[in-house]
Amino acid sequence: MLLGTGGGPRPRTNRSASAQVIVANGVAYVVDCGDGVARQLAAAGIPLTTLRHIFITHHHSDHNADYGNLILLAWAVGLETRLDTWGPPPLEKITRLFLEMSASDINIRITDEAYPPLAPIVYPHELARPGPVMSDANVKVSATVVPHPLMEPAFAYRFDTADRSIVISGDTAFSENLIQLAKGADVLVHEAMYLPGVDRLAARVPNHPGLKKHLLASHTSAQDAGRVAQAAGVKLLVLSHLVPADDPTITDEMWIEAARVQFRGPVVVGRDLLEV
Repeated sequence: MLLGTGGGPRPRTNRSASAQVIVANGVAYVVDCGDGVARQLAAAGIPLTTLRHIFITHHHSDHNADYGNLILLAWAVGLETRLDTWGPPPLEKITRLFLEMSASDINIRITDEAYPPLAPIVYPHELARPGPVMSDANVKVSATVVPHPLMEPAFAYRFDTADRSIVISGDTAFSENLIQLAKGADVLVHEAMYLPGVDRLAARVPNHPGLKKHLLASHTSAQDAGRVAQAAGVKLLVLSHLVPADDPTITDEMWIEAARVQFRGPVVVGRDLLEV
């Protein structure tokens, strides 16, 4: 399920920030924690107490702003089981500092409401290279490094279950590594940029003169997302982390048409709470 499909840190009324959840046998595996991820899980009807793993692709704020909040809020509504988190450095430091920042709330709830301690159930794991990440009875997760200057390393993740495979690109420029990771996948959720809308987006934020340069160097056009999907031979391409995310002149048909320049398979334009 796509929990948030908008690219960039600016809060919007029509799209939440980047987040996805894969549910296997009642267990929730969250990929990225943009602003509002806990609320989006509640809106999707997915109990926070089913959360067992969080995967962060990289440490831009539209992907990790609510990382700590998701952990805290899941615990606040009853999570008592082990929670493993995965992502690039400095994930361990981010986790530790968030728990320190929230210590007053945590400690008072432990004392006043008999909550179990939070820190002992949270296990952050820093990833530095591509390869296997983790596996359990439900899923096998692997990762590759993708280009997203200056945020290095940035990761894409692949989830293989008994009956389907799902790849989440994270933020990336066109990536041969991603093509290899996504080979034969059932679903590829790929970030997408609609190039004719980039100039209009940049004009709306004149106080960020480097925005257009960043977007063109660090992200993937819808056409190239289709190119990745075609080269990888995936069965379904889902466009998400849309940039621009709220341009009313860009229709779903325009996103799909751009991706189909390169990809001959089915294309879905992501929207919040869409189940794929």
